[in-house]
Amino acid sequence: MSEIISAEDALVAVMVAVSVSDAAIRTAELIQIEQIVNHLPVFATYDADRMREVAKTVFDLFEEEDGLDALFGLMRDALPQRLFETAYAIACDVAAADGALTQPELRFLEELRHQLDIDRLHAAAIERGARARHMTL
Repeated sequence: MSEIISAEDALVAVMVAVSVSDAAIRTAELIQIEQIVNHLPVFATYDADRMREVAKTVFDLFEEEDGLDALFGLMRDALPQRLFETAYAIACDVAAADGALTQPELRFLEELRHQLDIDRLHAAAIERGARARHMTL
């Protein structure tokens, strides 16, 4: 990513990061990311062609020793505080998209919640909403 990333880039980075946090990017997660970018108002003016560059940066950061801390720093710098809950909500949606939450995904979400200073009650409500949206019969 360039030195300065957009808020939308940061949101995409969060979604990609939760997807790769368990070292297995699943098709359902990729489809969820694409649907979120295509349908949420926060991405209305986003150039979806940037997603590939953002994903590559996330992959590169995950290879570095302190890459996750660097990712969280970039994200916090780029996101206005009013989008912190949005970032957490879309991360939860991506994590839940394949129907199973792995321990690495849960640890990533916990760290994200901490980095974004999301209140436990608000986080529980967001998590409950994600679970409800991704239930199967």
